[in-house]
Amino acid sequence: MFPAEALTFLRGLARNNDRDWFQPRKEIFESKLKAPMLELIEAINAELMSFAPEHVTDPKKALYRIYRDTRFSPDKTPYKTHLAAIFPRSNMDKHASAGFYFHLSPKVIGIAAGMYSPGPDELRAVRTMLSQRHEVFRKTGKGPEKLLGNLTGSNVSRMPKGFDPESPAADLLKMKQWLYWQELDAKIAMTPKLKTELVKRFKAAAPIVYMLNSVLKKGAPKHPMLD
Repeated sequence: MFPAEALTFLRGLARNNDRDWFQPRKEIFESKLKAPMLELIEAINAELMSFAPEHVTDPKKALYRIYRDTRFSPDKTPYKTHLAAIFPRSNMDKHASAGFYFHLSPKVIGIAAGMYSPGPDELRAVRTMLSQRHEVFRKTGKGPEKLLGNLTGSNVSRMPKGFDPESPAADLLKMKQWLYWQELDAKIAMTPKLKTELVKRFKAAAPIVYMLNSVLKKGAPKHPMLD
């Protein structure tokens, strides 16, 4: 859980996104946001050991930097106004493969699970799997829906080359992201419920995350939560 000062800091940063405001308050960021976040990541890692051990991640690598990369962005504000962490599959690209994610912002806790930024090879591998196992994928996806809503993600307008336009998996094959996303009130971050709410959603999505990763080049061993 985070202290109340964490949300106060993020609200202030959203209003004053510049170095002159941040630097005198850097110690607040370190003690009230970064330190509790690293502790939370450790606690989530301990829970992942029971249902997704291949996603246990070094807390320092899981934590995203608060500093924005402005080199290629039209938005030149120097800081992110949320603090985020990601739990990718070990030995896989953390954005191209499927994993778990959450962030704390001034108003909401964002929670995600799935595949966010697959490359061409990953897209073809997942689409090939979906063309063959769409029924199993849809059935498996019913679990995460109860806690994370419907599967979402950006789409292409035409059926990708090499796949049947009449396939019963057409809606899945046109997707280029396969994600679950849920938002909770940020006030939960100041209560012991935070870890519980995150972990139960990650656990629900774990079979889909595994399915997406299992067809990539560096696959995973058989997962106990899947047939």
